[in-house]
Amino acid sequence: MDILERDRKGFPVSNREDEIYKIQEIQNRTRQILAELNLKYHNDEDIRHIMEKLTGRTIDESVTVYTPFYTDFGRNIVLGRDIFINSGCTFMDRGTITIGNGAYIGPNANLVTINHDIDPYKRHITYCKPIVLEENVWIGTGATILPGVTIGEGSIIAAGSVVTRDVPPMTVVGGVPARAIKKINL
Repeated sequence: MDILERDRKGFPVSNREDEIYKIQEIQNRTRQILAELNLKYHNDEDIRHIMEKLTGRTIDESVTVYTPFYTDFGRNIVLGRDIFINSGCTFMDRGTITIGNGAYIGPNANLVTINHDIDPYKRHITYCKPIVLEENVWIGTGATILPGVTIGEGSIIAAGSVVTRDVPPMTVVGGVPARAIKKINL
């Protein structure tokens, strides 16, 4: 397994490995694309086109992304339809971020799929775990979703929350760390 596959699948990866250049090359290209995206005005169609270059995937015309938008990798972002991503969001996607149809993500939200080893002498080693936002999820302003978390369909993450574990469908969570506040009954 090469370093990109190991990284995406959650195996340990060190920035001291010979193959680290493969990750760094993608990150360098990502920074160039982000400069193009964030440093001048673009209409929605232009933004989707740049996001397609960033992710290497087709972006549905129903997706809206406000700039600035930040990511460390870009190639592991998977977007459904009817998604709204507000300004200032950061997606650290080396472990893959999948966003289901109808998701709304508030300004300055952080979705982080990567973590460092807890041993201070092994901090050069990282581990990735995917983040999944199921359909019709709403992530509030400034919320942070940590590695390995799945947010269930229709759930709401309160502004400023830090989500450290899975959220069941149709649940409102909030706080640091986020805890269930109530079920959504329609």
